[in-house]
Amino acid sequence: MTIVRSVLAVVAGLVFIFFTHIGTDQALHAAGVFPPQGQPMFDPALNALALGYRCFFSVLGCALTAALAPGQAMRHALVLGGIGTVLSAVGSAMALMMHFGPAWYPIALTLSALPCAWVGGKIGEAAAR
Repeated sequence: MTIVRSVLAVVAGLVFIFFTHIGTDQALHAAGVFPPQGQPMFDPALNALALGYRCFFSVLGCALTAALAPGQAMRHALVLGGIGTVLSAVGSAMALMMHFGPAWYPIALTLSALPCAWVGGKIGEAAAR
């Protein structure tokens, strides 16, 4: 049963991150802050905004995972961070090949996944006490 709770904790964080990232993206596209869907975004300020909220939501998702974990909260958060690193690396490769924006943005997303997971893990450990 512990393994099921571990998997569910990681899945809960992953789902939270996925929906908050995509939802915020869609809201900013709809509001006209971001260019229309499918158009490249090269504005450094808009890319920094996207990186900022993605890091924020990633920290919260990893904190959620850590808080829900049946034990070893930090390990669970870092597993989620590892998943995020792999998914971001795949997304980075695709974004760089398709020229959707500046190269630094997807690279920064990939490099920030584990630090965000660590911060979220610390927050989740404190919340679980």
